[in-house]
Amino acid sequence: MMPLGIAEREVEHTIIKIGGGEKTKSHLENLGFVQGSKVSVVNELSGNLIVNIKDSRIALDKELAMKIMV
Repeated sequence: MMPLGIAEREVEHTIIKIGGGEKTKSHLENLGFVQGSKVSVVNELSGNLIVNIKDSRIALDKELAMKIMV
């Protein structure tokens, strides 16, 4: 298990756990980051990540990405 923020690019991972407070968890769930979902890192730009999840591309800052365990 590792944070999404350090996951290898272009490799599909399964979300195991979402960390953080209730507000953070709720925000990530609304974006589609739920336990069991498949996610992959597309690119990293200036510490921010572009990720594929559920046929969408979403930008996350590194701090949020570190709360998503894959």
